[in-house]
Amino acid sequence: MSFFEMTDAAGRVRPCYAGVQQWVEAVGVDGLRARLKEAETIFRRIGITFAVYGEGGDPERLIPFDLLPRIFSGAEWRLLDRGIRQRAQALNAFLYDVYHRGEIIKAGIVPADLVYRNRAFEPEMIGFEPPGRVYSHIVGIDIVRTDEGRFQVLEDNCRTPSGVSYMLENREIMQRMFPELFGSTRVAPVDSYPSDLLSTLKEVAPAGAGSDPTVVVLTPGAFNSAYYEHSFLADLMGVELVEPMDLYVDDNRVWMKTTRGPKRVDVIYRRIDDEYIDPLTFRPDSLLGVPGLFGAYRAGGVTLCSAPGAGIADDKAIYLFVPEMIRFYLSETPILDNVPTWRCALPDERAHVLDHLHELVAKEVHGSGGYGMLIGPQATAAEVAAYAERIRANPADFIAQPTLALSTAPILGDAGVAPRHVDFRPYCLVGKQMRLVPGGLTRVALTEGSLVVNSSQGGGVKDTWVLDD
Repeated sequence: MSFFEMTDAAGRVRPCYAGVQQWVEAVGVDGLRARLKEAETIFRRIGITFAVYGEGGDPERLIPFDLLPRIFSGAEWRLLDRGIRQRAQALNAFLYDVYHRGEIIKAGIVPADLVYRNRAFEPEMIGFEPPGRVYSHIVGIDIVRTDEGRFQVLEDNCRTPSGVSYMLENREIMQRMFPELFGSTRVAPVDSYPSDLLSTLKEVAPAGAGSDPTVVVLTPGAFNSAYYEHSFLADLMGVELVEPMDLYVDDNRVWMKTTRGPKRVDVIYRRIDDEYIDPLTFRPDSLLGVPGLFGAYRAGGVTLCSAPGAGIADDKAIYLFVPEMIRFYLSETPILDNVPTWRCALPDERAHVLDHLHELVAKEVHGSGGYGMLIGPQATAAEVAAYAERIRANPADFIAQPTLALSTAPILGDAGVAPRHVDFRPYCLVGKQMRLVPGGLTRVALTEGSLVVNSSQGGGVKDTWVLDD
């Protein structure tokens, strides 16, 4: 039985949901459905859409939005806040270490082959020290809840965690449509995120950038599935949204073409994968890159956020060792636990996984977006057998985890309020200081019984409230 966040086992509404329960009763299910249609119309009108690569159909798809907020009490958020910051600090310490002395590897804590043979490891970053020793400037930690006060980390996202535009737009829509709900409930604001992001990016500008560094958002272009978010964040920060063709490198400095002539760029918040950023260093066939960009970065002429090679820290095989990173680098006890995980590269653990695959969730270590995953209890015997063969063929490419009883949050279902499984992604900003707005993106599996919350797999989103108590 999953933990239902709105009511306890006796059906009593938990205190943090009392205001929402009164609102639902006052407006009624039909009234809420009418409001949901209004919200969808607004989302469509302002262009909050996403695309899924390789699919036909609607390229401007709406992510389903649910009106009922997911709520954390102030005490719950204080626990999460400490745990998220701790994890972000340890992950950045790990990145600095593996590109320098590799002390955690020498200590026998993290196996060398998991790092140096990993496709996300960038040898070109060895020995380079980014400003402030920050590699991952926006750390998205995917968190699940399994019981009262029990939160576990499902995975880490250290490259370019997406979805923050939905956190901000969900809140904007809720405040616009239901001001009376916010008037009766003290909800901590999240609208400082764009200014916090800009401050973080400016803090890591290279030496010589001046007192007001020029920041840009680098996008691969309008056909990217997250293009809306790229343009949205650039607009809210008041900076230019650029494509690679808008930039060039001269004398280890990056310049932006403008109608008034070239303008120096100091910090690039990039939404382009490592291998495509510079055809002179990485893929020579890349049409997305800026020739010489990595050389300018290494020379201290520009800062790239996040750093090339930061993806090693969010590999699912590396994830297993984050609690040990916290102990090793910070000399602290982990505040947030990992989900128990088996490495299929290890013979004994692989044998356990193969014997129990029908009970487990198996994942590709480099997978994302819900792709390449098997949920054993919901799979057919043929699907389990086929996945087992994939594991046997390339065991190092897979991990497995127990099928968790993820908590459920209320949604507006066909027959009224109904529980659905959720996860949570907060966004921790790392510059000279850490910044973390009280909230994040709650993703919800809208199909009854489903554990898959990814938007690319049919999941939806909802506003996340932290009560300001």
